[in-house]
Amino acid sequence: MRVDKRLLVWLSVFVLMIIVYGCKEKLPSSEDGMKAYLTAWSKGEYEDMYEQLSGEAKAAVSKDVFVTRHSSIYEGISASELDIQLVFASHDENGDKSRDTFGIHVKMTTIAGDVEFDQTVTMVLENKAWRVEWTPGFIFPQLQESDKVRVQSLKAERGAIVDRSGQSLAFNEEKLEIGIVPKDLPEPAGDTLKRLAGILQSSEEEIEQKRTASWVKPDYFVPIAVLSKDDPKVKAVQALKGTAIRNKKVRSYPLKEAAAHLVGYIGKQNADEWARLKDKGYMEDDYVGKAGLEQVFEEQLRGTDGGRIYIVDANGKEKGTIASRDAVNGRDITLTVDANLQTSIYKQLENDAGAAAAIHPLTGEVLALVSSPAYNPNAFVTGVPESLWKKWNEDPDKPLLNRFARTFSPGSAFKPITAAIALDTHTIDPEQERNITGKQWRKDGSWGNYYVTRVSDAAAKVNLLKGLMYSDNIYFAQTALEMGEQRFVAEAGKFGFGEKLPVPYPLDVSTLMNESMKNEIQLADSGYGQGEVLMNPLHISTAYTAFVNAGNIVSPVLVREEGQAAERKVWKSEVIRPETADLITRDLIQVVESPAGTGRDAKIEGVTLAAKTGTAELKQSKGAAGKEVGWFVAYNTNDPRLLLALMVENVEGRGGSHYLSPKVRTVFKQYLR
Repeated sequence: MRVDKRLLVWLSVFVLMIIVYGCKEKLPSSEDGMKAYLTAWSKGEYEDMYEQLSGEAKAAVSKDVFVTRHSSIYEGISASELDIQLVFASHDENGDKSRDTFGIHVKMTTIAGDVEFDQTVTMVLENKAWRVEWTPGFIFPQLQESDKVRVQSLKAERGAIVDRSGQSLAFNEEKLEIGIVPKDLPEPAGDTLKRLAGILQSSEEEIEQKRTASWVKPDYFVPIAVLSKDDPKVKAVQALKGTAIRNKKVRSYPLKEAAAHLVGYIGKQNADEWARLKDKGYMEDDYVGKAGLEQVFEEQLRGTDGGRIYIVDANGKEKGTIASRDAVNGRDITLTVDANLQTSIYKQLENDAGAAAAIHPLTGEVLALVSSPAYNPNAFVTGVPESLWKKWNEDPDKPLLNRFARTFSPGSAFKPITAAIALDTHTIDPEQERNITGKQWRKDGSWGNYYVTRVSDAAAKVNLLKGLMYSDNIYFAQTALEMGEQRFVAEAGKFGFGEKLPVPYPLDVSTLMNESMKNEIQLADSGYGQGEVLMNPLHISTAYTAFVNAGNIVSPVLVREEGQAAERKVWKSEVIRPETADLITRDLIQVVESPAGTGRDAKIEGVTLAAKTGTAELKQSKGAAGKEVGWFVAYNTNDPRLLLALMVENVEGRGGSHYLSPKVRTVFKQYLR
């Protein structure tokens, strides 16, 4: 078969055209180029943005300048949530095919609030790629080549923390910041720094570290310490050459150690805090709540910083404002706490390791939360010297430990709860006497060598009144066993064990047992507040409100809202019967009023106290002498105004819970006078 040569030629040409045009690379559209640029912009990929600029734009600005200008401006204004949307595209169908115009909308959050604007962008076709004709106006429309963006930060005033009468517990005070200016120090500077360290009770090494820090320059002010304006050390500092003083508003804690663990303190953010908070408007050198209520109420106390973003020309003359937002000061927090009572209780504890929780027994208002020993929170505001930090950490009494937030074995302070639930479940008759002989008792031989021990065997016949008055461990161990595990756990649980107290403060949760009641020995020990029973001081005082409020446990209240009157709010309703609550109170009065009562040393002429003492022994091993924790819980019964739970560690050899009696007596006398 003959093939036409002309046909073969045409077929070859046709195939060649398909190959050429099929392999030809398809050019990206101007819209694709625009979207790629906006994506890089929104992600802060400034180097990629620069690579997408037109030749003319690159000739006008170097890559380093372009990247640095974008990053410094956006960081300076704390830009976040940058959102850039393509609004329209304009193509000249009949004109220049190498230029297209786009409209974009830019929106971002800044230190001065939200900023948004519209901008027009021209894309040009260069070497088969679409490029951006960039100008500084892309950053902000008002911005020109020689202009600069300036930021003015408007700091919010941190809210105060005040007590129930308006007395300050944390506020912002004008003080004097003591510093040195390196170039003004005499040569050699050693003698001056030594004298300065002596005046400020610091160390030469600490001052030298600050003077030689990497950021310091010869004419810089180097902060060393902060003093009150009336501090006599100020004059001594002023006499030293090379020192300088300037005013500074700082956080102040007037109650010092007395309210340290309750109020807490503020300090400069660390790296982890900055990483967590920078997207919430915080600046890197901002102070934040580090402990206590300063930390709990950080968001409310801090307020919202304001700011102003504006443009200046090459001569520094202001051209216009981009955005402005006023600072909103933080909210003051008013506590139900009584500052005078807080201080009074701390003075009773300051030579001991202990804790206290005081509440109004009718309203549940928290009047004091105290932990001792404590630290001076003012030291944290300006920086704790290494020597002081070491002293705190090496102190065996652990002043940095917040004891009122922890749980402890309540010992005999738990017995009124056992008594109340035993009465309500008809496990005991309050008048029925148990025959108890000797100081030790065990149920039977299955207990092996384990015995329940009572402090005194003065009473051989023990009823409920004597059991409470003499604090008889055997009586309450037998009562718990008669009640049985299931009923004991269920009824005691009604007092809020295993639950967080309804207060805005991180407190350890009180527990009756770790996981389960292991055996009868643990049940017996639990009946008199040992075993695995653990309670925090505020829970103990809150639980006792059932005896004052006809069987209802009031809800503890720590913060008083503006204009809010004190009123009772029930947390646990009808945990015991009203008649049971009255009977327990009558018996607890005898703990103080009776000459044989364990709380007799707290008796106050003209004041009727109901109370329960307790000593919990913490043994490391069987047979070994253990550490003892002393408790004293008391409330006045006529016009009840104060319910106090006081705890002191290491009372062994000091009279056990009797060591607390004069302390409780002093607090009530001062508060009720």
